[in-house]
Order: sequence, then structure tokens, then C-alpha cells
Amino acid sequence: MGKQRILIVDDDPNIAQLISLYLTRECFETRIVGDGAEALQEFHSLQPDLILLDIMLPGMNGYQVCREIRSESDVPIIMLSAKGEVFDKVLGLEIGADDYLIKPFDNKEMVARVKAVLRRCGTQARAQQEPAEEKVELPDLSVSYTNYCVTYKGETLDMAPKEIELLYFLASRPNQVFTREQLLDRIWAYDYSGGSRTVDVHIKRLRDKLPDHPAWRLATVWGVGYRFEVNR
Repeated sequence: MGKQRILIVDDDPNIAQLISLYLTRECFETRIVGDGAEALQEFHSLQPDLILLDIMLPGMNGYQVCREIRSESDVPIIMLSAKGEVFDKVLGLEIGADDYLIKPFDNKEMVARVKAVLRRCGTQARAQQEPAEEKVELPDLSVSYTNYCVTYKGETLDMAPKEIELLYFLASRPNQVFTREQLLDRIWAYDYSGGSRTVDVHIKRLRDKLPDHPAWRLATVWGVGYRFEVNR
């Protein structure tokens, strides 16, 4: 993996160079620009992983630059400003900044903020791209609610959708006891007219396909209902 790229937008060359020095020490690739218009040009050519954006810039200010970038990209942006008023912070965050640093700031804190924002935004992006699969994994058994798939000892079992839903519901709540009425409500909806007998029928079908295992089993709690027992 290549170095992460940071675009530094600040019209004070001393501050910009110092920021660049600290980030370079942390193995980031940096690029420095001194005004808003140049920042937009460099944003398109560099495609940075994060932007450190000063508010007080000649010509186009940092707020305007942030709005322009946000209209087309979710790249993380940390605003830099000598202003410490709450209004300035709120405005920066409302127009799309991910964080806000007030000058003068400690450079170690700045590096820590950069890493934290990159980590947070990277986690969010992965979560959006790769939604977590709803799945239960047990010895010799895998129940995927996302894919409506059950495998036992490496083989995919032929199951009806309601059987999979019932099995997943119980297996994802190990050792919890549920009445037939609760299972009807959760799996078939409260107004299902088939009666509680349908739960017994589906449990029997599941037991026919999934015999008791040393690590788990579908258990009857007499006079109450059912639970998916797992040996801890």
C-alpha cells in the first residue's frame, strides 16, 4: 500500500512547512498550497486522503473551498483557524468539515487528529462498502440470515425460508427460552392465523435436518417453549 496523501492548504509557509515536516515523519506524503483556488486544482490532481484546510486564505476562503469539495467528495477535511469562537467551529463542521484545530496547536496533537480522522472515515467507508453479514457460526454449523443459507458439516442444507429464519433467530440468541407465541410473533408476525402448532412443525423439521450435536442442540423446555442450547 502506498503512502496516504495529505493536502495542506495554508498561506503561512512557515506553518505549512512545519505541518508537512511532522506528517512526513509519520510516513505521510504531503503537498502544500497557499490559496483556495490552487487548493481546488491540487485536490483534483492529487486526490488526497485528507485535507488540512486553513480558513483565512487569500481570495477564496476555507469555508468556500470546503463547500466546493463537499459538493463532489467525502474526503476527510480538518479545518485550521486562529479563530476560537464557537460559531466558527460550528460553521466549519456544518458545511462538512470532519474536525477543527485552533491555532496555535500542538503538532503532536495535529498528527493524532489526522490519524484519528483517517481511521474513523476509513472505518465508515468500509462499513458502507461491506455491510456486515448476519451470520451465526458454531461447530459444524453455519447459519447465514443474509444469504438464507445453512451449512452443516460443510454441506448446504435444503431449508425453507421460515425454517432458516427460525433457526437463525434461536441460534443467534443461545440458551434463551422463547414461548411458541413469542416465536410466532417474531417469525410469522402476530396476526398469523396458523396457530402455535406451526412452530412445533418447523422445530421438528429442523431437528430432522440437524440432529443433536455435542456442542449445541434444539431443546424443548417443557411447558414453556424452545431454546437453542450451546455448551459454553
